[in-house]
Amino acid sequence: MSKNAAGARTGSEQALALYQELRGTPGGSFDDAARRLHLTPAERDECRAELTSLGLLEPAGDRASAPAAVAPDVALLRLLQHERERLENRLAETSRAHTTLETLAGPFLRAGMEPGSEVEVEIVEDRERIRRELADLTDTVRSSVHSMLTGSVRREEMPRELERDRERTARGVRVQAMYSHRVGQVPEMAQHLAERAALGVEVRLSAVVPMNMVLADENFALLPTDPHDPGSAAILARGPGLVRSYRALYDYCWYAATPYGHAEPDGHGGDGLTEQQRAALRMLASGIKDEQVARNLGVSLRTVSRLISELMQELDAASRFEAGVKAARLGLLDGEPHEPASP
Repeated sequence: MSKNAAGARTGSEQALALYQELRGTPGGSFDDAARRLHLTPAERDECRAELTSLGLLEPAGDRASAPAAVAPDVALLRLLQHERERLENRLAETSRAHTTLETLAGPFLRAGMEPGSEVEVEIVEDRERIRRELADLTDTVRSSVHSMLTGSVRREEMPRELERDRERTARGVRVQAMYSHRVGQVPEMAQHLAERAALGVEVRLSAVVPMNMVLADENFALLPTDPHDPGSAAILARGPGLVRSYRALYDYCWYAATPYGHAEPDGHGGDGLTEQQRAALRMLASGIKDEQVARNLGVSLRTVSRLISELMQELDAASRFEAGVKAARLGLLDGEPHEPASP
């Protein structure tokens, strides 16, 4: 490669070229690889910082050390493991690392994928391609399909979804579907969920559905790059090494949801808060804005304002800050009261 050709590249392109060079010469020196690409010291340091920030380079103890390139699937799985641990503590924070996930799932992952690797990830922007992938699942799925949906199913899609359910359940495929409590209150959707349940689909309702997601056979995952924008490009992942992590997230939500047809847990508990109020309180305490709370709960901003007003009244608080302090002191953010509530 000529010096002029190397210099014409942008910073990210140089980082990608350097990453490929390191992956192609295992055990080689980072500085030697940078010299082969004719990078200046400043460009070398910028590439090191970018690759380290993406988890594609093990940080060295000092500048003289030779940092090692990390396999992209390993870097991606580390990120997802970190996200799973954060979700167990605070479900509403799961979306914060998706920008990095999208970057890892792009050119770096495809460039460094080793032959025979069990992880394959791509970003799909073509809506027709996404529909084809979902339709193909009916023919290819062998044991299970798990889905969660933040909103309602479009009326024209309902007959096709029921037909897919018939074909899958007839072949012994386990089908699980999760929706928000709000969706179950829409008459047309309530009828659709009842029809799905009658075909053998396991349906559950939850106060919070964090994103759209479809999983199959622990080998296929489809979810949006932006959990807050259902119309965003999709992440299409194949391979058990990655899909198992998404399945762990799904199972966490599934076991916290209510089976369809059972009494919804919308009554007050021993602390005087409904499940919806509890979910809103946790998200507000996490610093999430009202607009995002509304999207996560599947309600309007007016409903969120009402929930906040009810929470402040229940906690006898004059401000949101005071409500958060009292909620933390009473253990309402982790479910374990630390002291009795004031009369």
